Amino acid sequence: MSDTHTQRTRLAPSPTGALHLGNARTFLVNWAIARRERWSIVLRVEDLDGPRVKPEAIEGVCRTLAWLGIDWDTGPLVQSQDLGPCREAMGQLARAGRAYPSAVSRAEVESAASAPHPGDHEVWFGPQLRPAGWGAGRSFEDTGTAWRFVVPEGPEARVGFVDRFAGAQGVDVGGTVGDFVIWTRRGVPAYQLAVVVDDHRQGVTRVIRGDDLISSAGRQLLLWRALGLGPEPEYWHLPLVVGPDGRRLAKRHGDTRVDRYRGLGVPAEAVVGLCAWWCGMTPERRLMSAREFAAGLDVSMMPRAATVMGMEDEAWLHGCASRR
Repeated sequence: MSDTHTQRTRLAPSPTGALHLGNARTFLVNWAIARRERWSIVLRVEDLDGPRVKPEAIEGVCRTLAWLGIDWDTGPLVQSQDLGPCREAMGQLARAGRAYPSAVSRAEVESAASAPHPGDHEVWFGPQLRPAGWGAGRSFEDTGTAWRFVVPEGPEARVGFVDRFAGAQGVDVGGTVGDFVIWTRRGVPAYQLAVVVDDHRQGVTRVIRGDDLISSAGRQLLLWRALGLGPEPEYWHLPLVVGPDGRRLAKRHGDTRVDRYRGLGVPAEAVVGLCAWWCGMTPERRLMSAREFAAGLDVSMMPRAATVMGMEDEAWLHGCASRR
């Protein structure tokens, strides 16, 4: 397919590990909507996550997506291979007084926080922790110190947007995380900045991902606006696939890697069919190709709550392998 469409989305796996069934469902929905709506698709590998990055996983992720029947028009583009635009963005933010270096330790942040923020790995970084003398006219220097984004105070610290799936959203960035890290001590951009810069330069206009990233959308929109990047992406945040404990599907729930099922002889059509059942497309689990998934997906029928992967799902996949 030629890369000539006016709307573009991205598939953005991280090579910190293999794709699990929850990832597969989100990627399938993203891909299906894009193909139905004739959006272009960029495959972007987000590999800035420090020591957890597994370079060999990039190839594996591409193979897994292709096995499921997912294709793309551009890529794979690897984030770490071109950090120049992120450095330029940092320079712009520093000169405008929207970013500053901060060597404050996590312990110091925690001791200064007025209240904990349960469920978040970050702690609140309030304006009282900003260094003396910070302001406009500063140059960005990558000297092994983290840099933080200056979150506006008052009403501007709450970011509103209308999500195409989750509806109207209001993210209180100032009240939940405060000034957040956008450049790390390891000398690479943090996730929030890298995503914004890459989405803009790669022409991404539609972002489909899990609803655990709604809070990130607030931070990313603040950065988008501070950098003056123009029209903002349209967001679709989908409910997660979770384990029986209600937590996001992960290793603690057992091995739900797509490649594991493939190795057991489970056909791709079984994985796609299970994802279709989770999306409310079929009255029962059945084999389905990716093309059938794209043709039959009705986003309005998708459950609004998280989908629980249970023992019946696991047993059905194993059963599909045994019937081959």
